[in-house]
Amino acid sequence: MSVLSPGKPKLSIGQIINMSVGFFGIQFAFGLQNANVSRIFQTLGAKIESIPILWIAAPLTGLIIQPIIGHISDKTWLGRWGRRRPFFMAGAILASLALFIFPNVSALWMAAVMLWLLDASINVSMEPFRAFVGDMLPDSQRTTGFAMQSFFIGIGAVVSSILPSVLTYYGVRNTADPGIIPDSVKISFIAGGAVFLLAIAYTVFTTKEYSPDELKSFGEIEASDNSINIKTTASAFVKKGIIWSIIGAALTGVLYLNNLYAREKLEKELYVLTGGLLLFGILQLIASTQRKQNKKNGFIEVMDDLNFLPDTMKKLAVVQFFSWFALFAMWIYSTPALAQHLYHTTDTTSVEYNRIGNWVGVLFAWYNGFAALFAFLLPVLARKFSRPATHMIALIAGGLGLVSYYLFKNENFLIISMAGIGLAWCSILAMPYSMLTQALPAKKMGVYMGIFNFFIVIPQILAATLLGVFTKHLFHGNAIYTIVVGGCSMIIAALLTLRIKDK
Repeated sequence: MSVLSPGKPKLSIGQIINMSVGFFGIQFAFGLQNANVSRIFQTLGAKIESIPILWIAAPLTGLIIQPIIGHISDKTWLGRWGRRRPFFMAGAILASLALFIFPNVSALWMAAVMLWLLDASINVSMEPFRAFVGDMLPDSQRTTGFAMQSFFIGIGAVVSSILPSVLTYYGVRNTADPGIIPDSVKISFIAGGAVFLLAIAYTVFTTKEYSPDELKSFGEIEASDNSINIKTTASAFVKKGIIWSIIGAALTGVLYLNNLYAREKLEKELYVLTGGLLLFGILQLIASTQRKQNKKNGFIEVMDDLNFLPDTMKKLAVVQFFSWFALFAMWIYSTPALAQHLYHTTDTTSVEYNRIGNWVGVLFAWYNGFAALFAFLLPVLARKFSRPATHMIALIAGGLGLVSYYLFKNENFLIISMAGIGLAWCSILAMPYSMLTQALPAKKMGVYMGIFNFFIVIPQILAATLLGVFTKHLFHGNAIYTIVVGGCSMIIAALLTLRIKDK
């Protein structure tokens, strides 16, 4: 390593590769989940309008798990194991077990529970990886570091997305009796569990983290950084708690009364959103009580951090909101939307439905393959135009790709759509984090990365509660229009990047 003065040393490309390989396993699991879980739910009897609420396990789990893991890992040091790597390994073991079990469930409620457990385990591994780049690389290499993660994410998703189709090609059954998950999906999930564990283990055993003393020598942290300094006053916690509790309770009450007396009922899934607002208010009130007692612990520290987000993080949060709303629409509805739009079927046991289910896996492989290729382009574009401008270009391409779902009547033309979506996906995985890490204090890299995940999770919760309503009531079950809404959301995200200054 050649040491910079002051600051962390630059790492070689080989070292950056080693610290990124684990994301191959993480995205292998996510790729299987994204391409197959809606299919599993429908196979086990879920109606199309109920799919989003079944998916809500994933974002809810991230909302809870990531800030906790980020906060704990910021304050962890386990000798030769470091502070981020123990979480990589623990999450990998749990996620692999979940992948082995998931495709063997026999009831819809079991599938929903397994999605929850799988996503919780993946989040335990994934959250520290974002902070890992901030820990290990100087700002001049962070775009490269996150782009390398995007590359491995793309490769992992390509392989996992096409795996059921490859197995089908070699004779593994892709159809089954009603209520039974096909063998092609079962074998893919077992393979995913093995790949996840091996990829994470590779990064854990080939990468050495900087010790607290080394970070101090780089000027990253100070001796006083272990102290807990709560800036939010008890009265401020009380004020925020009352406001959010009233908003959450009022919306919950309106929803309840509407469903009790109105002729046109609203979806009960909206209780997830209104209840979440109420819960946030209650947590603020609990924090106020602990503040009055001068308690200092992880809970009140995280609640305090929520009230003092860096300005760059606030602006990026809005961009993330609209970006991930679009992605969640695509992941949930691609299979049912294309089955309806191209083959005019909603029968999950039909040859046409399962054919398009496999083709969606192939399309997802295409957009992830494009993302892997574009990963090498991002650092070049960022140096030429700036990071916000690069992100804007990518998001516009992704939005147009989603809108083109409606325009193309031939399934093969959708590969063109995947090119735009791939560029957007690559950028979403890299550019916001590259812009964010320069604005975060090193001592809170993990917890702020966890909090930043809120702005991925909240739109997913909103999507899971509202997309079903849109599809059923506004679009009369025609899910292709839901995909178009996602495309418009991504274009809005692109325009919002104009508010971000690149330092």
